[in-house]
Amino acid sequence: MVRQRIPETGDGIQGESIVADYDEMQRSLRDRGWIETKLLLDHGLLRGHALEVGPGPGYLGLEWLKHTTGTKLTGLDISPDMQALAKRNAQSYGIANRTDYRLGSGDGLPFPDASFDFVFTNGSLHEWANPKGTFDEIGRVLAPGGRYLISDLRRDLNPLAFAILWLGCRPGSMRSGLISSINAAYTASELPNLLAGTRLAGAKVESQFIGNLIYGVK
Repeated sequence: MVRQRIPETGDGIQGESIVADYDEMQRSLRDRGWIETKLLLDHGLLRGHALEVGPGPGYLGLEWLKHTTGTKLTGLDISPDMQALAKRNAQSYGIANRTDYRLGSGDGLPFPDASFDFVFTNGSLHEWANPKGTFDEIGRVLAPGGRYLISDLRRDLNPLAFAILWLGCRPGSMRSGLISSINAAYTASELPNLLAGTRLAGAKVESQFIGNLIYGVK
């Protein structure tokens, strides 16, 4: 039996020490080729203006920009500390002129209708205080024909997947956060109910080894 979901804070990751540790963890994943840049490219996110919801330190979006041409990225995070860190990381990549990092939450995206060609997010769904509202907002800001890709952990991890995540989680101080994120994550069977009645109701849901995908075309 899958354990009951335990919601996580909706305040994002804040505080100098934990933000620094989270940045170290994400850089480690990037350097080992474990962030999902290829997944974005394989789903057709190849050109245009993308919105990343919950970019954290920004590595996924920055790697996407590095692997594409003529693209732009807007990132929206609830944490001022993460917003500042993403801006610094964009400077270090030398592509800050292609990025715009803002503060805000997913259920009230501060953008006009049909503003983006793509919307993507990785590892933030389990933190959303209002998933249905955020799904609606993603659908609203997508241009007709725009694509979306939402990836996150799954609560029903098998022991091997959990062991890989646990051992690969560096620094070790982030392991407690990994556990709380897994406990707050959704199972694939729960996602259709979350999507029902929203602008993303027609999305495809796919269960993978360590997580779930929600994707589609507007």
